[in-house]
Amino acid sequence: MSSTEHTTAIDPDASPLRIHNFRAYLVARFAMVVGQYAMILIIGWQTYTIARESGMDAFAASGQLALIGLLQFLPLFVLSPFSGLAADRFNRKTVARLTILLQLVGALILAWLTFTGELQLSSLFAVAVLLGVVRAFNGPALSALAPNLVPKPILPNAIALSSIAWQTGMIVGPAVGGYAYDQAPALPYAIASGLFLVAIVAISTIGKVPRSPITGAQRPIGQVIDGWRYVIRNKMVLGAITLDLMAVFLAGATALFPPFAYDILQVGETGLAQLAAAPAVGAAITAMWFSFRPLKTNVGPKMLWAVAVFGIATIVFGVSRSMPLSLAMLVIVGAADMFSVYIRQSLIQLHTPDDKRGRVSSASLLTISASNEGGDAFSGFLASVFGPALAVVAGGIGAIVTVALWARIFPVLRTTRTFDPPQELVEETPEEKLQERI
Repeated sequence: MSSTEHTTAIDPDASPLRIHNFRAYLVARFAMVVGQYAMILIIGWQTYTIARESGMDAFAASGQLALIGLLQFLPLFVLSPFSGLAADRFNRKTVARLTILLQLVGALILAWLTFTGELQLSSLFAVAVLLGVVRAFNGPALSALAPNLVPKPILPNAIALSSIAWQTGMIVGPAVGGYAYDQAPALPYAIASGLFLVAIVAISTIGKVPRSPITGAQRPIGQVIDGWRYVIRNKMVLGAITLDLMAVFLAGATALFPPFAYDILQVGETGLAQLAAAPAVGAAITAMWFSFRPLKTNVGPKMLWAVAVFGIATIVFGVSRSMPLSLAMLVIVGAADMFSVYIRQSLIQLHTPDDKRGRVSSASLLTISASNEGGDAFSGFLASVFGPALAVVAGGIGAIVTVALWARIFPVLRTTRTFDPPQELVEETPEEKLQERI
């Protein structure tokens, strides 16, 4: 069977759920994300409340949140280039299992310290560093693994379903963390531990996964450079990655949920769970829509507009003093972010050869980490100087400005109409060969 025949024989609207390996991957990803976001929410809440109860004002306590973000970001920044290489050189399932195991260890430590009443800021900072190291290796391994589980024609559908699992986990995780904490402070970490165990078991059930051998430079540093060189040369990939980097870095509202819940909206830990879940509700709705009606036209311009809407909704959230309005704006933030993420991830995966996916995923992870954890640190420091509300408003304005600049700097983002990859990548891949036998 030729590559053309194989590709055309696959319905691009077919469900990836017919493939066992992909189903196991979804279970693992969902369980891990629920546990991860339950932990992250409570780590932020405990950091802020311990700081406030120790006598710090809202500005100084926001600075502690900035430190948490920085401690997660620095390991990611240092290790991401090499973690991508690890995803390309070593068994991606093994890397994923080990990183989830380390998250399990971190959750157990915080559960014990919280239960015994011995939790201190230093303990939270230490686990934040551990999570930064873990996520540096976990992200590229899982991102590079997913495209090997389904044929290329249904990869956008697989990305949408994977995003549903991710975003649903982001809905459930904060809700589990916030409401469980209200019952018993150690309970969120205990639940997270169980979920990490489920994720490890699910990953272990994935069968043999084919992947392409690394080509080009054979020395580790050279291989890392090859991956980054590909990102820099491919203006589509570079533009998509850096757009997300700048927009989310500047508009890091999620990092400031604790001060909004504690001081501005005064809704406590239950309200904190609702604030954290709201963006993911919008994101999950968007991802669900795309799983049934995949986007096919004007993908580049739509990605730019989505980021602009993201910025506008962030501004309104920053000035709101009404809980219903704040939640509505956060739903829009999540929906717009998912819209752009769906397009960005599809373009990056489909425009990257398999032998470079781990390293390109690590580059993408580094920018995502810079935008998320780095953005958390930036927003926290900005809030420590100007206050949480002004920091959020300024970030939303920055996201809108970024869209305008990137539309000019990377005109390919304005002119890209479909997800179709370059002709040189339109060939039968190892994952497609495997699917012929499934």
